[in-house]
Amino acid sequence: MQKRKIINDPVFGFINLPTNFIYDIIQHPYLQRLNRIRQLGLASFVYPGAQHTRFHHSIGAMHLMGEALNILRLKGHTITDNEYNSSLSAILLHDIGHGPFSHLLEYTLVKNIPHEILSLLLMKQINKEFEGILDTAIDIFTDNYPKHFLHQLVSGQLDVDRLDYLRRDSFFTGVIEGNIGSARIIKMLNVKDDKLVIESKGINSIENFLMSRRLMYWQVYLHKTLVASEKMLINIFSRARELIQNNEKLFAPPSLSFFLENEVNINDFENNGIALKYFVNLDDNDIWTAIKVWKDHVDPVLSELCNGMVNRKLFKIIVSDSPIDKALVKSKLDIYKNKFKISDNEANYFISLDVMETNMYNEEDDSIDIIYNNNKIKDISEASDMLNIELLSKKVKKYYFAFLRD
Repeated sequence: MQKRKIINDPVFGFINLPTNFIYDIIQHPYLQRLNRIRQLGLASFVYPGAQHTRFHHSIGAMHLMGEALNILRLKGHTITDNEYNSSLSAILLHDIGHGPFSHLLEYTLVKNIPHEILSLLLMKQINKEFEGILDTAIDIFTDNYPKHFLHQLVSGQLDVDRLDYLRRDSFFTGVIEGNIGSARIIKMLNVKDDKLVIESKGINSIENFLMSRRLMYWQVYLHKTLVASEKMLINIFSRARELIQNNEKLFAPPSLSFFLENEVNINDFENNGIALKYFVNLDDNDIWTAIKVWKDHVDPVLSELCNGMVNRKLFKIIVSDSPIDKALVKSKLDIYKNKFKISDNEANYFISLDVMETNMYNEEDDSIDIIYNNNKIKDISEASDMLNIELLSKKVKKYYFAFLRD
């Protein structure tokens, strides 16, 4: 019997779940965990409306994948029901390897294991439970399926992942510059020589997409206050790990304790290993529970940082086009050492010195190709007479110094 379900999404309206299989995947605990992980982490410190979750995003990306596949079918491209459902499954599950506050996890708790690797391991685990029904979805996700354009829809310069998160993040943050014309872009999609292309009528929509992405990065994803708060969070958990290594007792939920107390590697996750079992129970609530308890800890470094996080007394941040003056850094460290009576090593937890850089378009990675009526194909860098692709392709590098407020 068909479990006909409709989800009311604030961005795209009513989203239909086409099959029982898709419904069963959505109901799986691994995907439901994303309901407890915010899409933009600490961005609500800057944009209070940014409360949406990775689950919201996964549902939206699945909807756009269905729209894209329907358009390609209408244009005469053969996409079987298995390929259709497998593509929906691949994009639904593409983010299940994300932990709470992804940067925190990748820099402190689960080092050198990208979330894409964890997503694949979890997909394989679900596939075992579903007796191999995700085989094609996994091949599409890993780009091992003969139809390369299906993988491009999951991961590429113009994938449905980006088409959803730009619109969704724009909607919930209120940053209107990110509100791309995803419907128009999808209607202009086509396939040539097994690669996704955009019909020439859609050039303006692609130009808007690239500019919107650039603006969203600097206004939202790399907003200086968000960067400062993320560095503060990383320092909290780096300090917590150091205390535990020095035999200090720290309260934490079991799923978080495991990663604080153990240096894990990929072997601990493979074959449904012990780390995977703890990971699938880890979400934003575990992180905040620990921070709220630690703000009353006897360690002055940990308690000061946690109090700042709970009460939004975040690191101050200076952003510069040139390296930060070392004298300024030393003066701040001296202040903290005297104020809290702590060592050089401990004072370093009150600062973060780093660079942030990004580029919006890399032709070598996965170009955006424009197809004309005569079947001639040009890269967007040649086809556009409005965009300075050279400028968009250039890495923008900024130095920053984040530090505890005096």
